[in-house]
Amino acid sequence: MTNWPVLGMLLPLLTNLWQIHDFTTQVLQRVSGTGTFIGPWFTGMNYLMTCDPMNVHHMMSKNFVNYEKGHEFREIFEAFGDGIFTADSETWKYHRTLLHSLFKTRSFEEFLEKIVRTKVENCLLPLLDHVEREGVEVDFQDVFNRFNFDTICSTVLGSDPNCLSIDFPEVACERAFNEAEEFIFYRHTVPKSFWKLQRWLGIGPEKKNAKACEVFDKFLYESIASKREQLNKKDEKENDDLLTCLMREEEGKEHVDDKFLRDTAFNLFVAGRDTITSALTWFFWLVAKHPSVEAKILQEIKQEKEVKSQVYLHAALCEALRLYPPIPFESKQAIKQDMLPSGHEVGPRTTILLSLYALGRSEETWGKDCLEFKPERWISGKGGIVHIPSYKFISFNAGPRTCLGKDLSFIQMKIMATSILKSYHIQVVEDYPISPTLSIVLLMKHGLKVRVIKRD
Repeated sequence: MTNWPVLGMLLPLLTNLWQIHDFTTQVLQRVSGTGTFIGPWFTGMNYLMTCDPMNVHHMMSKNFVNYEKGHEFREIFEAFGDGIFTADSETWKYHRTLLHSLFKTRSFEEFLEKIVRTKVENCLLPLLDHVEREGVEVDFQDVFNRFNFDTICSTVLGSDPNCLSIDFPEVACERAFNEAEEFIFYRHTVPKSFWKLQRWLGIGPEKKNAKACEVFDKFLYESIASKREQLNKKDEKENDDLLTCLMREEEGKEHVDDKFLRDTAFNLFVAGRDTITSALTWFFWLVAKHPSVEAKILQEIKQEKEVKSQVYLHAALCEALRLYPPIPFESKQAIKQDMLPSGHEVGPRTTILLSLYALGRSEETWGKDCLEFKPERWISGKGGIVHIPSYKFISFNAGPRTCLGKDLSFIQMKIMATSILKSYHIQVVEDYPISPTLSIVLLMKHGLKVRVIKRD
């Protein structure tokens, strides 16, 4: 990119903002995977950008202790509070240990699976039957958003807001959650002083952001208060939702207040809702474009295998995640001076942007066919899933911060994909515009309009 006087590299970035992920991929390819972005001289928007897997391995695993989220990251992701995604050092370890003790149990896996299967049978399939009978188009991304918002509410809070129904109701807390996330990306694209001034004055996007956060926080705090009331009454009913489990697990510990529970819940909503919506939306679009892949998935489904043993479906989901990672970029900040494997020097407080999107499209990492949707690359000669190191396939993060819900996410995606594809052929509306939205999560800007066709 051209480094202009005063403006730095901001001009080409803004010119290509509409295709930012592909633009970043092209730029990084020209500099062998690692390069510097220099912002306007008065903004401090200077970053090191990389998609080099060895650099990723170094920062996420080998020298993990030297790279943190940092204060600036927490400012941008203010809505996340002090949850696991924004926390560092001891606070992060505490969150991780606590959530690990809840996630990695057979009982919680069964609880989640029951919620997903019930939602599929009672809401998703009846909705698709209705859409098919009426012969109308439906936005699949919206369907997944609503489905996943309901399931994450049931999983975390123990209540279902019923966003997914035939009349597609507008639910205030769901809309507010969507808006809060969109504004976080906005903070990445303008100087910190600019969005901070807007926040202080209560104008522009920051005004809308504050309102969205207020609405969603009200929803969360009301849920927490209701849950505390239930526990205080010592109802005999055993609830397995995460909020109840957290309250029981941390009973008597001073720092587990409503703010702690709110921050934990918000982070779990991001992890369990948007990422799965993104993954399934791009997956169904890719499958619709590749009939041979759909045929192989259907062949596997007909064998009535358990979801955990569906190798080809697992491979197809991994391939969709490689090309369209739900979180397209990650940022880290160095604590001390360091040297990356690529030979780039890193000073203290240097911010490094990792492009997960570009890493998934790296010819050096994935071969000359890296832009092809090819599930077979994930299947070994013996018919099992090929193990790819997490620093090359980083959709679930890597190193100590590897996603705790990875296995649970695959179970949910496989249940949903199997249930839909077994009964319906999904046809994307002809000439429908497909492009990523400008957000921290890689969703489709215009949604995914499809026609649902019943299988014989």
